[in-house]
Amino acid sequence: MDRRSVIKNAGIAGVLAAGAAPAVHAQAAIRWRLASSFPKSLDTIFGGAETFAKKVGEMSGGKFTISTHAAGELMPAFGVVDGVQNGTVECCHTAPYYFFGKDETFALGCAIPFGLNSRQMTAWMYEGNGGKLMRDFYKGYNIVNFPAGNTGAQMGGWYRKEIKSAKDINGLKMRIGGFAGKVFERMGGVPQNIPGGEIYQSLEKGTIDAAEWVGPYDDQKLGFNKVAPFYYYPGWWEGGPQLDVFINNKAYDALSAENKAIVESAAAFAHVEMQAKYDARNPTALKQLVGNKTKVLPFPKDVLDLAFKESMALYAEIGAKNPNWKKVYDDMASFRRDQNLWFRFTEARFDSFMQAQKL
Repeated sequence: MDRRSVIKNAGIAGVLAAGAAPAVHAQAAIRWRLASSFPKSLDTIFGGAETFAKKVGEMSGGKFTISTHAAGELMPAFGVVDGVQNGTVECCHTAPYYFFGKDETFALGCAIPFGLNSRQMTAWMYEGNGGKLMRDFYKGYNIVNFPAGNTGAQMGGWYRKEIKSAKDINGLKMRIGGFAGKVFERMGGVPQNIPGGEIYQSLEKGTIDAAEWVGPYDDQKLGFNKVAPFYYYPGWWEGGPQLDVFINNKAYDALSAENKAIVESAAAFAHVEMQAKYDARNPTALKQLVGNKTKVLPFPKDVLDLAFKESMALYAEIGAKNPNWKKVYDDMASFRRDQNLWFRFTEARFDSFMQAQKL
């Protein structure tokens, strides 16, 4: 009897007895690198990448490890999409709207002025068409995307001088993230796209007149209150900005079905955890900032009115020339309309009543 007939006809015991057991190869360990767009000092937003990597390692029993690298370690903060697209790194963690210069549609995967709040954004991504539409768009950049964090609605930033009306926006040099700068420019401002780790120095030196980042917890860590006394709200350009893990398509396709499921689950955990951290930590930080003489003020109504008007005009203009934008934005706008109708009867009314109470 030859070896092939033994293997074909015998059970495992027979195979072993015949000394013809096929070689068993252990699955090779997987090691990826992740480039973040954020500094390590921001444990909330950089922490999203760390949580993602940690969960991948835990769920794979240590067979799939991802090393996380802060902005500037492997590549600049705004170079991470190129790094993933070209396969320099397997993945990155970033705010998609940073890359609106490649195509305005990137911003729709993160936040646009007067877009969706965080819950609506998650609903659009997971249960609406948002996830599928953005996945199709990112294919053109060799990217597979997963939601991996949200900050919740943000503050409107720090200003060296008081904003009393929309006229005070004229000529104002402001660090304002990503796509929102287009609207700010239409309002008469001068937007600056500066990485988080470089904002303080620019504000301190007077290179810029104002800056926004996220909210009290991060802003206090970055020290903005030391160089600008006026803190405005709300961040009308970021009602629910989503962070993503971007993965090189070839690296992702090479994963087993099990490891693909691990990646998806780890990203979802990081997605939920990030906003939980912000919601838990922002109240204490805000009280501390006020205790240190920060002046917390609402934007004048004419500022919000002008911002809204210019935002809607901009979206119409982009849609007329960018089919990618039109396809995704039209779907998001329809989803937003229904969401706002629903929230009007539930979340908004409940929140406004509770916030008026003295508890």
